[in-house]
Amino acid sequence: MRPILMKGHERPLTFLRYNRDGDMLFSCAKDHTPTLWYADNGERHGTFRGHNGAVWCCDVSRDSLTLITGSADQTAKLWDVKTGQQLFSFKFGSPARSVDFALGDKLAVITTDPFMERTSAIHVKRIAEDPADQVSESVLVLESPNGRKRINRAVWGPLNQTIVSGGEDAVLRIWDAETGKLLKESDAEVGHKNTITSLTKAADDSHFITGSLDKTAKLWDMRTLTLLKTYVSGVPVNAVSMSPLLDHVVLGGGQDASAVTTTDHRAGKFEAKFYDKILQEEIGGVKGHFGPINALAFNPDGKSFSSGGEDGYVRLHHFDSDYFNIRI
Repeated sequence: MRPILMKGHERPLTFLRYNRDGDMLFSCAKDHTPTLWYADNGERHGTFRGHNGAVWCCDVSRDSLTLITGSADQTAKLWDVKTGQQLFSFKFGSPARSVDFALGDKLAVITTDPFMERTSAIHVKRIAEDPADQVSESVLVLESPNGRKRINRAVWGPLNQTIVSGGEDAVLRIWDAETGKLLKESDAEVGHKNTITSLTKAADDSHFITGSLDKTAKLWDMRTLTLLKTYVSGVPVNAVSMSPLLDHVVLGGGQDASAVTTTDHRAGKFEAKFYDKILQEEIGGVKGHFGPINALAFNPDGKSFSSGGEDGYVRLHHFDSDYFNIRI
């Protein structure tokens, strides 16, 4: 399995996202410029210019025509995927950390960081079909109970009825997407013990996986918030993804960026680790990055995955045939 090395960013990667068809890969980094790549050969297709700060997150609509990005420049922007033109900019008083389109692409959920006197919040925006009709008002704003702690990720639950969020206070919360009422919180006994860095849904929205600085990833039921599985990594987990094809989860991480220079990259554990989703056992790893892995994404067809690192590279891996025959 020879990776394709994609060098287009000059700063650390923050997020990777495939479109629904699996032929395009979007990458976000701290260099202000989200980039679009062809997912089969890793060729760069184009960039989206207009942000003025690190871009933390992105999502692409189901028809692959609209991209939304969230940035440290205190905006979330909508883009035309074909032309790279900016369609609209949502302005906030603090950095936009996470973005996620709802089923049907009529709504988006955007989380903002605590900043100055502002607390962390979750904003629901209505997305107009015609960009000319787009307004910046929020349909709903959810204030975090622990407002000084950052919300790192918020995603839509099944059928857009709920919103699931997780962040620095290590608590997962399920909110009612209509009323904004807090419905459930994860149990402190079984939950994460440190910052939740990442949260990725299964293709069918029935369960989701979270990664944390407590060196574990956990699999949860999306409706009941029941803990299903725990994967122990040994290093802080920055990124998590699930295979849509096989019962595999992949975790990426490495030690804190401040400790990177003091260790050999072989000792730094900068590998993407694969686990059996059911048995919770490690089944393999993919080395290559020279720094912590910050982003992971599986192609929707399950036949390739990509990883983005602190080293500024995106590595695109097409699986060999023997990967599909791994037996434990």
